[in-house]
Amino acid sequence: QVQLVESGGGLVQAGESLRLSCAASGNVLSINRMGWYRQAPGKQRELVASITSGGSTNYADSVEGRFTISRDNANNAVYLQMNSLRPEDTAVYYCSATYYLSTRNYWGQGTQVTVSS
Repeated sequence: QVQLVESGGGLVQAGESLRLSCAASGNVLSINRMGWYRQAPGKQRELVASITSGGSTNYADSVEGRFTISRDNANNAVYLQMNSLRPEDTAVYYCSATYYLSTRNYWGQGTQVTVSS
């Protein structure tokens, strides 16, 4: 199975930017979709953005136009560029991976993003 390690979280002020990175290792050959989810205190985990091995992307309405997901298949990595951050973006951000012909998500340990007003 795949192992995922996120990095790049931190504390920023509203309007600033952060870039999250996720490195995948282990069984990476059959990974189709990779994505970023987030979970704020007291809320359910929600999809932020996802990208398939072919480059098709999907974004939550709340981040469309502000966040950009990208993927480096050669280095088994996925990134999330977050611009114009808002306090409501504060959450733990999790990297996920899904294999072809599967709906199971594999998760990283998460990285905290805090946006102060």
